[in-house]
Amino acid sequence: MKHAGPAALDRLEPLLKQLRARDGLKEKSRGCFYLGGRGFLHFHEHGNDELYADIRRGGDFVRLPAMTAVQHKVILGMTGKALGDGKRPHRR
Repeated sequence: MKHAGPAALDRLEPLLKQLRARDGLKEKSRGCFYLGGRGFLHFHEHGNDELYADIRRGGDFVRLPAMTAVQHKVILGMTGKALGDGKRPHRR
């Protein structure tokens, strides 16, 4: 599995745009995000259609599928947790 190239990252652009808007993340190169000076999130492609995100959880990277809007929401949710979102209880 190789790091995502320009065409794959083009497909992920809506997700990348949302990630770029997050305070605390730094995109050092397209699609490679750092948090606190450490690699936090990057993308891989496999074949023509499969895209994956490697996101740091604790000390290790976890690989998640990144092909659908629902999968993007999972990635954004994990990013939010890493950035400290949701520390307060959600009230209805």
